[in-house]
Amino acid sequence: MSKTENISSSAIRGLTRRAFALGLPLFAAACTTTDYGGMSDGGFIVPAVNTSGVDPSLFRQEVAWSGAEKPGTIVVNVELRRLYLVEGGGRALRYGVGVGREPGINFRGTAVIGRKEKWPHWTPTATMMAEMPRYRPYAGGLNGGPDNPLGPRALYLYRDGHDTYFRLHGTTEPETIGTAVSSGCIRLFNQDIIDLYNRVPVGTTVVVV
Repeated sequence: MSKTENISSSAIRGLTRRAFALGLPLFAAACTTTDYGGMSDGGFIVPAVNTSGVDPSLFRQEVAWSGAEKPGTIVVNVELRRLYLVEGGGRALRYGVGVGREPGINFRGTAVIGRKEKWPHWTPTATMMAEMPRYRPYAGGLNGGPDNPLGPRALYLYRDGHDTYFRLHGTTEPETIGTAVSSGCIRLFNQDIIDLYNRVPVGTTVVVV
């Protein structure tokens, strides 16, 4: 198993990119799923992921885990661009994610999933439209569907009963998983966000480090 998951989550926070890169070959020992084919979902088609050339450590897989978080907790490590769903018994499910293009725009700390949506509606924020003019035509919002940037599922992060405007969601750009390119939300392969959506209820704790 990967050395990353065999240490505590607090220790993970201190890993450098160099240390992570050195550990990459060890990820092959994890139990990897290949469930990234196309599927029909809610009247829409979720395209298959072209897995050729993709770092195998980005695929959903069970890994060893020795953090202190309770089973059912989601831990997102922005630096490593990985999301962990703690299972208990020293195990976790690991997913590759895409994160904010700049460190300062990523959510940090603890939140809960306050809402879950299938094929969610999306409205870009004023900041997003100012920074990325291509979003301006969607100022009135965009209904759920294959062209919606949130993908087939969204998990909305709340803190103290208020929407943080950060989400865990799918993507129309699967090639960006494992990179820093988003506006601050955490994106997953569409097949992975569907899997995660089905596993976690509203009220799930999410820790972003």
